[in-house]
Amino acid sequence: MSFADLSEADLSEANLLGANLQKANLKDANLRGAILSSANLIDANLAGANLSGAIMHSATMRQANLEKADLSWADLYQAYLEKAKLNGANLSNANLNQAKLEETDLCGATLPNGKKGDC
Repeated sequence: MSFADLSEADLSEANLLGANLQKANLKDANLRGAILSSANLIDANLAGANLSGAIMHSATMRQANLEKADLSWADLYQAYLEKAKLNGANLSNANLNQAKLEETDLCGATLPNGKKGDC
């Protein structure tokens, strides 16, 4: 499914364990409660996507666009988010334990502790 256009798709509760979604367009998609553990989301467009409650253990989202995405209550344990764009994203109550966040843009994002990311 790499390069797939799934913009605005309803994939809520979908099991996408280990899916290859590299460079996929998931803009404004509903992925609420989806299982995306070990998924390849490198360079994927997830801007405005609903990922609330999604399980994303060890998902690779390097350089992904997650601007204004809803990641509230998402489980991002050991997720790879290097150089990802999370400007304005909602990460309230998300699990970021052992997540890789090097060079990640968190400008204006709501962090798990309720604070806003620095710009």
